[in-house]
Amino acid sequence: MKKSYETVWEIFNQCPNNQMRDVFIDEITIEDPEQFILEKFRDKEISYDKSVLPDGTIAFDIIVSGIHHRYTFTEI
Repeated sequence: MKKSYETVWEIFNQCPNNQMRDVFIDEITIEDPEQFILEKFRDKEISYDKSVLPDGTIAFDIIVSGIHHRYTFTEI
């Protein structure tokens, strides 16, 4: 069953003196956030940790080609 989520995708800057990051916000309708992550980065070598926050938000901390990304899914 598909659910609608507000997603926040953060890409953290690896430069030691630059703490800026790219942030993208979107609304999507999907069945499984984890499958979405695996599809999005299917051609990349990734590792990730999944967390479920107290408010039900699902957060993925992902390393893609040595760069830290965070994807959060909040059901709407």
